[in-house]
Amino acid sequence: MNAPLSPLDIARYRKARLSRDARFDGLFFIGVVTTGIFCRPICPARAPKECNVRYYPSALSAAQAGLRPCLRCRPESAPGSPAWQGVQTTLARAVTLIDAGEWRAQYLPQFAARLGVSDRYLRKLFQQHLGISPLKYANFRRVLFAKQLLQQTGLPITDVAHMAGFGSTRRFNAVFAELLKVTPQQIRRVQKSESVADNRLSVLLSYRPPYDWRGVRDFYRVRQIAGVECVSDSSYSRSFSYEKGCGVFKATHLPEKNSFCIELSMTHPEHALAIIQRIRHLLDLDADTTVIASHLRANATLATLESTGLRLPGLWSSFEAGVRGILGQQVSVKAAHKLVSRLVAALGQALPATTAGKDMPHLLFPEPAAVADSHLDFLAMPDKRRQALRLLAKHLLKESGGSDSCVGLECVGPKDAGPYKDWLLIPGIGPWTVQYTAFRRGHPDVFLAGDLGVKNALKKIAMKNENQPALDVETVSPWGSYATLLLWQSLSTDVGDNT
Repeated sequence: MNAPLSPLDIARYRKARLSRDARFDGLFFIGVVTTGIFCRPICPARAPKECNVRYYPSALSAAQAGLRPCLRCRPESAPGSPAWQGVQTTLARAVTLIDAGEWRAQYLPQFAARLGVSDRYLRKLFQQHLGISPLKYANFRRVLFAKQLLQQTGLPITDVAHMAGFGSTRRFNAVFAELLKVTPQQIRRVQKSESVADNRLSVLLSYRPPYDWRGVRDFYRVRQIAGVECVSDSSYSRSFSYEKGCGVFKATHLPEKNSFCIELSMTHPEHALAIIQRIRHLLDLDADTTVIASHLRANATLATLESTGLRLPGLWSSFEAGVRGILGQQVSVKAAHKLVSRLVAALGQALPATTAGKDMPHLLFPEPAAVADSHLDFLAMPDKRRQALRLLAKHLLKESGGSDSCVGLECVGPKDAGPYKDWLLIPGIGPWTVQYTAFRRGHPDVFLAGDLGVKNALKKIAMKNENQPALDVETVSPWGSYATLLLWQSLSTDVGDNT
């Protein structure tokens, strides 16, 4: 259950809500007892009197208090909160998977088995810490996503129910009204319902400022794969595969709104929630950059580097990250990029015409099966690395049938390599490749101390400060990945293994 707020927290939250400080967006919510509504701290409505205000650490806790979400500031659109760090590991993993839309078409015992626990124990954890059952929490996340679609798209309510993961519109209406104290029809009342061609939809995804879009954009731009990715001054587009479907998205940065506009086209709309959450993860929209920058600046070695708004540019799948890691072993970014591009040109599949668009990606990154069955002779590199690619592909096919719906999101820690530790048994894959994979899949605490780019950056800093203190995994934890990225960005040229 949520611990009571201290007077210091209340004073800080009051100041943040009165100034509509976007840096606190999603970190707490405001309940107004006189209206029965809860809002984001950036809500444009007239600020209520403090005596009528209650503060909540999450949208769930506000809803459990009997409040309904504001129709103006749309709490379901707030950035995610890092509240689960430090919480019981099994609960944290379960919440992460549910938030990512990864619990679908499973009974609770099956979902619990995926976490390695009994359904009884999982119910106990949720009740103890959240005061709610796992299924009710999952439904809460689904109806929040549905509310977002109802307010940001013209999709019919039946389509919204399907995309949110409900088997019937009747069940959707009942759960929606129970959890949010308002009906889908009431929310949609002022918005015209219309069909969306070719399963295309557009939604806004918010973040807490600052956001170093230039750093994210340039990182992607140097490494973009023709046909799979497209980077412009204000947007990042890429193709993707998910379960048995595929699609393409375009994320356009809207700095004046502290958000990205996501234009999404996909073959299987029922996976919309999981795909949109994957895009959030890809762009690192839920990071609390104020906390991260404060931690990095406290380190004397990193203090002189610009860390404002630092974000981790992610990759869509663990297989793609692993492939890029193998192809980037002991070569420059430019050389690795050529190898990845050749692989995609040779083995990538074309997107269906229903998802492809003008000036948009049109190829899919190769599937594990395609790599496993290829001799890879078109790649100019040692045969040991070709073999490592094939063995990795075969390993993933054997372990999960090639599915990558959640790998990487369940990563527990870099010291044991999380879900990638069994990759170390594959000849040609060492600790750097495994750590690099976790880094590109968004794990916050992977410091690549052995990376050539990191070493060169540290040497460059040492030239200016002979008394530079040591920098290691423990020193930069729990934000090792951000320290790695910061050091890479400090280099004036692309050198080393930072592929």
